[in-house]
Amino acid sequence: MKVLLDIKDDKAEFIIELLHNFKFVKTKPLTLRAAQMLEGLWEAVQEVNQIKAGKKKAQPLKEFLNEL
Repeated sequence: MKVLLDIKDDKAEFIIELLHNFKFVKTKPLTLRAAQMLEGLWEAVQEVNQIKAGKKKAQPLKEFLNEL
């Protein structure tokens, strides 16, 4: 299982050191750019799920393309 953690900068070193003590846990730091991309992707997936559940209205394609 993969888990993405959002840790305050002043606590990150402690948490990473703690995780390194577990042989069954692998850590891999993300670049700021990669973290931002994952956050954007996560938000997009959440929005699609809300649209599918009928909690949010989908934007017309023409409107979406005009925003680009």
